[in-house]
Amino acid sequence: MRTHGWSGSAPASDEEAVERILAAAGRAIDERGADLSIADVARTLGVTRQTVYRYFPSTEALLVEAAVHAAADFLDRLAEHVHGLTEPEEAVTEAIATALEWLPKDKHIGLLVTPGRADAHSESVTSDVALQFANAMVRRFDVDWTALGFSDDDLDELAEYLLRIIQSFVVDPGRPPRTGEALRGFLRRWVGAAVRR
Repeated sequence: MRTHGWSGSAPASDEEAVERILAAAGRAIDERGADLSIADVARTLGVTRQTVYRYFPSTEALLVEAAVHAAADFLDRLAEHVHGLTEPEEAVTEAIATALEWLPKDKHIGLLVTPGRADAHSESVTSDVALQFANAMVRRFDVDWTALGFSDDDLDELAEYLLRIIQSFVVDPGRPPRTGEALRGFLRRWVGAAVRR
């Protein structure tokens, strides 16, 4: 790792360099959403664009990694919100509805589940990352999936299904959009049916 740049305070390791880059990218996403460039991040850090490219091959790769970096906090908050919901129908309903309510305010996670990014290759990368995110979400519910007869493969498919539901609402919230208890009633009736055993 080169030691010049970094506004006079070089990172001690590549891991620290990546953390600083992700933190700078996170601040840029907070300010501008997906409309950031490697040059913006480099300027914030006092390094060249080439330095950032050494760790992230493209702006899209940096966006995805910054979103993943922020996903842990989102998952923690969501797990706390649905804590105590042990019925799968209620946990799934509340998790989807809450995620849909929080997404417009969370530019980072929106990058993981909003389809139609400019780069078709990155869209498949984002989709893989989004599936990992959805998988982590399902497995953090207080539902005893094993006792209910769900296998690991079932949970993988459920995570994909829930992600597809979330994405469909992101793309087209409906006319008029369902919110609050109307959204929860709709999800409980139709999505809840997928987890009733």
